[in-house]
Amino acid sequence: MTIPENTIALGKEVAIASIDKELHRLWEQDDARTNASLTNLAVYSEHPGGLEKNTQIIQSITREHACRSILIGMDRESPETSITAWITAHCHLAHGRKSVCCEQLSFHLTGRATGRLRNTVFAHLNSDLPLVFWWQGELSDIFSDRLYTLINRFIFDSAEWEKPAEGFAKVATASQASRSFFAFDLAWMRSHSWRLSLAALFDDPLALASLPKTKELNITAHRNQRTTALFVLAWITQQAGWKRSLELDIAADGDVFHFETQEGSEVVAKVSYDETSPLSEVELIAPNCKVRLHRNPDSEYLHQEICAGDHCIGQRAPAGADDPAQLLTDQLALGTKNTLYSKILPSMLELLG
Repeated sequence: MTIPENTIALGKEVAIASIDKELHRLWEQDDARTNASLTNLAVYSEHPGGLEKNTQIIQSITREHACRSILIGMDRESPETSITAWITAHCHLAHGRKSVCCEQLSFHLTGRATGRLRNTVFAHLNSDLPLVFWWQGELSDIFSDRLYTLINRFIFDSAEWEKPAEGFAKVATASQASRSFFAFDLAWMRSHSWRLSLAALFDDPLALASLPKTKELNITAHRNQRTTALFVLAWITQQAGWKRSLELDIAADGDVFHFETQEGSEVVAKVSYDETSPLSEVELIAPNCKVRLHRNPDSEYLHQEICAGDHCIGQRAPAGADDPAQLLTDQLALGTKNTLYSKILPSMLELLG
């Protein structure tokens, strides 16, 4: 049986049948602690070391969001079928005392997972609270109706998928099967500050007047963030009312798309990839105006520019979060149903081909 290398942070190892009893003992040990929980937060990973890494993430998240966290580490390649469990609590100080604590249950499963994920792990949900489920990595066959019918908010990062079209198809099936299932893509959330800043630039009358005359649209993103870049492109073209006019061309350094404006002129959209920020530039070029949004490596700000001829004006805006854990924290604070994402997704899938 393969056990995580460092289990100290996971807390006390307990027998599966004794989890509830051991949790009760945990809270009896210190009267100064208050058990707080507003949601069930499950985090699923098939990557080695996922339990240890996600414990650190949960410790950060619970500073702002009280939850019962359930961490799931899966080793599907192991020939032996087993399950190991640990319990701990993340406590935060107020007035020098441990005031509010959140439970963490960790499960390490090996071998075939048929039935065990639902029957064992999810038997320990707080039944009165909604379930937020963060799936890390590719969607495997474990993501089935026996799992997603339990989920209220499903968090994933399509930028991690090697075959995003297949992953989106699975998420769409889950959304159609359950009215209480709402999908939230971290790749879409990652573009949030870019969309806000770009929309703010087009509050300028000169920039707005140039939009129908746009000839080029250039986006630069990290090569691991293709879906993030395509979400930005899909959002721009849908907001502008442009229609796809030609099939996708694969260029040597990225993707090339062709669109037609409402006035009938052609726009060439190029998406280039490098090794810098998840998103580093969005640029729209018209004959007499250039609108540009860019971010320097490791900068906390986006630089907004409007140039007409030799005259340029610029300002800065917050860059927003890139880290998946912070994006998840922000999403927990919002708690929306993500209707704009659902509106943009069909256009993004068309760009994926």
